[in-house]
Amino acid sequence: MPRIEIELTSSKEDGSWTWRALGAREPRGSLDGALLVEPAAVGDVLRVETDQFLDGMTVTAILPPRDKRSSPVLLELLDNAGEEPDVTTRLVGGKRRRDHEASGGERKPRKGGRSRDARGRSERKPQGEGRDERNRDARGRSERKPQGEGRDERNRKGRGGRQGHDDAPTAPKAPRLRPSRTHRNAAVKALPDEQRLVGRILLHGGIPGLRAEIARQNEAAGSAGEPEIPAEILLTLGERLQPGLHAAEWRDRAEAAEAGLAEVDLRDLRSVVVAAESGARGDEARSLAERLRSGLAERVEREHEAWLAEVVRLLGEGRVVRALRLSSRPPKAGAPMPRDLLDRLAEAAAAGMTADTGQDRWGTMLDAVASSPVHERVVPAGLPAEPNKDLLALVRRFSLRVPAIAAAFGVEPAPAPTNRRRRRAPAGH
Repeated sequence: MPRIEIELTSSKEDGSWTWRALGAREPRGSLDGALLVEPAAVGDVLRVETDQFLDGMTVTAILPPRDKRSSPVLLELLDNAGEEPDVTTRLVGGKRRRDHEASGGERKPRKGGRSRDARGRSERKPQGEGRDERNRDARGRSERKPQGEGRDERNRKGRGGRQGHDDAPTAPKAPRLRPSRTHRNAAVKALPDEQRLVGRILLHGGIPGLRAEIARQNEAAGSAGEPEIPAEILLTLGERLQPGLHAAEWRDRAEAAEAGLAEVDLRDLRSVVVAAESGARGDEARSLAERLRSGLAERVEREHEAWLAEVVRLLGEGRVVRALRLSSRPPKAGAPMPRDLLDRLAEAAAAGMTADTGQDRWGTMLDAVASSPVHERVVPAGLPAEPNKDLLALVRRFSLRVPAIAAAFGVEPAPAPTNRRRRRAPAGH
């Protein structure tokens, strides 16, 4: 039976008292006044013994208060007066020692280590012999991966399957929008009690979520033999409540967007501005939407200028792959890159794709070019003498995006193969 401390909060006419846990709002309950052995008053603190039930906690007995100590508790340190040594040792027998004794004192050679012949001379197995034995398959052949193969597989990332040191992101990701729930909670609280549950469901999943919840509850009611919920009435109510709840949700997002206008992710800011067409209701909300539109336009213009400057800087440092990847992510959608910068980007990409370039690096450059705005303008300075199958597969994959490079390899532009599985024909066809 758990024991807790409670505080008496009020007395009732029938002689019972209400209480709550000391220093907290919950749990709370009532106790029979007959359990009190002394006169009580509001605010008294009692130690009680309780029982826990499904419907709450019941006080079963009043316990005496704890004894108050007049002095702190002290620990007594006992001196052993040198009766025991400071360091003790104990020899514990183990499997290896028993095996050594059972074999007459001969030590078994370790795997891959030294062994002794009949004359006691030391013999060392060739280095890697034990490892080769472990790698032999059922036919007795040794299976060993080429040096560096595992490392290359671990380093393959992205669409082209490769990622070098130039592919790291140029800047940390912008924080996502984290709106409060102030206006949403107020909108639900303003609804009548019988409509609040519908309002919470609408905020969580909209009309589709309300329809799914009705279907789930009707299925449970049918299994229990109870009448179903009238779906049409609730859906009509949900359609009537939806605009006001949507406006409250937009207001929460819009206020958070205005507070983080300088650093919040541009995708979230754009989504709030677009949703203002249906969510901004009232003069104050429309004024907030207008401030967001102008602030977003200024933010995009600043970031676009910084984006162009960053591409120029990366090209100046010779970091062509990062410049190509960054050029494919403009903050201002639809804004073209200056022609002179496009020419510099295409020339740098072509100069990095030569006959002397390693094929892994060639593939990385190809992947970066395929997603850049100069994908149709790059003509490689040279081709590998014997391109491997991975590079050729990459050229075929991006052949529509890089027609000049595909033509240099003799590859006809074609769409990349899809991984869609063929649907099985029904039985009997």
